[in-house]
Amino acid sequence: MLSPIQEYLDQLYSRYASVMEGHVADYIPGLAKADSRHFGICIATRDGHVYEVGDTRQTFTIQSISKALIYGLALEDRGEEHVLSRIGVEPSGEAFNAISLKEGTGAPFNPMINAGAIATCGQILKKDGRSRIDRVVEYLGGFAGRPLQINQPIYQSESETGHRNRAIGWLLRNFGIIDEDPDEILETYFQQCSVEVTCRDLALMGATLANQGVHPITKKRAIAADYVDNVLGVMATCGMYDWSGEWIYRVGLPAKSGVGGGILAVLPGQLGIGVFSPPLDSQGNSFRGIKVCMDLSRELALHMLNPTATPRSAVRLAYQGGEVVARRRLPPSTRELLRTHGSSIQVMELQGGLTFTTIEPVVRQATLLAAGSCKHIIFDLRSVVSANSVSFILLANLSTQLAEHGVQITFCQPGRMQTTLRGIGIPAEQIFATLDAALEACEDSLLLEVSGISWRPSGALELKACSLFNRCPADDLAFLAQELQHRHYAENEMLITAGESADEMLVLLQGTVEVQILNEDKSHKRVDVLTAGMTVGEMAFLDGSPRSASVMAMEPVECVVIPKTWFDTLNERRPGLKITLLQEITREIATRLRQANLEISALHRS
Repeated sequence: MLSPIQEYLDQLYSRYASVMEGHVADYIPGLAKADSRHFGICIATRDGHVYEVGDTRQTFTIQSISKALIYGLALEDRGEEHVLSRIGVEPSGEAFNAISLKEGTGAPFNPMINAGAIATCGQILKKDGRSRIDRVVEYLGGFAGRPLQINQPIYQSESETGHRNRAIGWLLRNFGIIDEDPDEILETYFQQCSVEVTCRDLALMGATLANQGVHPITKKRAIAADYVDNVLGVMATCGMYDWSGEWIYRVGLPAKSGVGGGILAVLPGQLGIGVFSPPLDSQGNSFRGIKVCMDLSRELALHMLNPTATPRSAVRLAYQGGEVVARRRLPPSTRELLRTHGSSIQVMELQGGLTFTTIEPVVRQATLLAAGSCKHIIFDLRSVVSANSVSFILLANLSTQLAEHGVQITFCQPGRMQTTLRGIGIPAEQIFATLDAALEACEDSLLLEVSGISWRPSGALELKACSLFNRCPADDLAFLAQELQHRHYAENEMLITAGESADEMLVLLQGTVEVQILNEDKSHKRVDVLTAGMTVGEMAFLDGSPRSASVMAMEPVECVVIPKTWFDTLNERRPGLKITLLQEITREIATRLRQANLEISALHRS
């Protein structure tokens, strides 16, 4: 089943698939052979879910994207103070290959330009008998979550044509920025840029930075947590060459591009993005990659300075039908059906601010539920404090897609968001003021689907069909029919009023009643609904306490009346009948207690 997020990514890919503007990098002969048609987009979440479209598994060389990550390795090896003494963190405003050094010190302006990257490479230590490049390749592999290798032909091509970089290397040696002969450092740098990655790798590298340095799939730490912010900081200010200022203004994500056609972007704490398309613009950034990232940021509201952005999970509680049910009593057989098939109803109580990154796991979870046995999904919005248009559009698309697969989405307790829900095309019959009403509608639909008939009685029941009397033998039923009086109530008439004495209990033969308690604001709150075949007022009837709730007829009602004085006479007249009736009342109370325990367990577990 296609997720609406995957569908959006597919549409975004189609939007730019035919765009062929820009030119592949040709100053390195090996890069000039790149296929301009290659194009991939990938999003990886901080918990390791990947959405991808296009050529996301096509390998290409990482090039300057490695600069951001290797800066982290230099910080780990040498410490922040040492690295800052050799390499600045200020935007240069110049091209990536500019010979851009600070006057007097000779320090590169930042680690994202070639001069800074070569200086960074010079800070990497040889450790435990391993060369710089061995450590670099292993380090990059930690971000990708898999072993990486060097593209030897590209490396040879870079090495043979890297005269400008060699000049930069010797200048850095002249100013004491690097302490060794630059030749070995430069060859390490050329090899570092020639490491092969995929678009999917880039997205997972970004997700690793978003996840405070821990790879979301392997669960292994790729970079010390202390230096994640440093890496993201230089990516945000310097990562897109001399277009970095406009990038952070328009896209608003820490990012790094490479002349191989890749772009890696990060929404801190939330996700990573990888885009691959070899044709470059005049600044050396992937032409299609820039367009895609601008659309992603705008259409999914991913700008890191967006005040609604939050990494908090949108799901506060999640449970299934049968565990938590509508406040009404069902016949035992119907109740058992609902318990058996309750997993077909799933409830998710959402919370906080709804944005792309908070609603994405919700959409993913709902899609997985729909692929199983789920037929009804209820989104409870009572704890949602804000929601942007992206989140609502995704929910609307989800509703449409799941409906095509026979899964109904229902919204409840939307408050002021009801108008917005209607505005994006959610029908009124899918929106309910209370969770209870939403559960009741879904339960009725499910019970009809399972049994093929409505569980609600179509006419007045005989005594035998009532739960209190269904174990009585024929002679006791005849006795009851002769002894008990019938009573009728009109719609909205009170059967019981809270606080009055309990001198009788009622057994419904036809109609539905609502059990109500009084809120502090004097409004009535529904706590239960009873229908034909059920007993009304038995708790106070048994213990003699005043009525704790009121009961109102929701429609015309017919019932039989069991007076307390008459019930007491059964001790002498028909003790066996009284025992049977008490057993049935006790059984019903026990069943309701078990259901209450099930609901409490479900809510605590969630």
